[in-house]
Amino acid sequence: MATWKQKESEGDPRRRAAPLHGEQPSRFPRSCISLIMSPAVDLGRVLCIITGASRGFGRAVAQDLYRLVQPGSVLVLAARSGVDLRAFQAELTESEAGRAGLKVEVVVADIGKVEGLENIMRTSREAFCEDMDHIMLINNAASLGDVSKYVKGFTDMAEVDSYLSLNVSSATCLTAKVLQAFPQRPGLRRSIINVTSLCALQPFRSWGLYCTAKAAREMMFKVLAEEEPDLRVLSYSPGPLDTEMQVEARTKTADPSIKKTFSNMFAQGQLLTCEMSSAKLMKVLLDDKFTSGDHIDVFDV
Repeated sequence: MATWKQKESEGDPRRRAAPLHGEQPSRFPRSCISLIMSPAVDLGRVLCIITGASRGFGRAVAQDLYRLVQPGSVLVLAARSGVDLRAFQAELTESEAGRAGLKVEVVVADIGKVEGLENIMRTSREAFCEDMDHIMLINNAASLGDVSKYVKGFTDMAEVDSYLSLNVSSATCLTAKVLQAFPQRPGLRRSIINVTSLCALQPFRSWGLYCTAKAAREMMFKVLAEEEPDLRVLSYSPGPLDTEMQVEARTKTADPSIKKTFSNMFAQGQLLTCEMSSAKLMKVLLDDKFTSGDHIDVFDV
């Protein structure tokens, strides 16, 4: 993991590794993944669950995984937007990989609610086959929260509880449910990926909720890696992505210096496409050399 000191030697650290990801489709040639990995390598016959999968980084990850798993694999894609999810499902099903026997199941769900998690698990259990050799959960869904005020402005406990339920509790509980539903057995790999941020490591003024949630999630996954040595646990920071969340950061951030940083990054063309960052994640997963529980930044790959 690159430290602040390392990044400072390369320029403004916030410019090199901004703290958020989001859910706006970005357009980048799909062939970008071939630039950094061998197309001959795959991740096995996988049951892969991805939250926040209808747009942005989650969508890009689903596209890449669909090309890197064996026939008989199933992607369970969850998001709140049913229209976007079903259109994406149709696109994948009609692709070459879809015609080769890969399947896509979609779950329209609010993962901040118990019933949303239960619907994801029901679909996942139904999709699982005994000849699958890899269970993968990608905890991608997240929100920026209210960045228009500082920490002293959060006096409404219900607002804070609601934010943490969506951004921390849901990932914790979904991970636990997946591990219980698909226990360790010989020949089965299990991978848990937490989509994290530089905000898990560094404070950003007026981003109190987002920093808190990212830090809490990352520590939970570090604890999980210690408790479950058979798991492969990774916190991946996708970098400054050109998404709707970045638009929100540029327009609503209360702190003027943080706001200016993001505006400058956009103006100078320094944002990454979701596809390029996803390709870096695929390389990390295929190489499988990280220490379980690690935080890996897109600029470290």
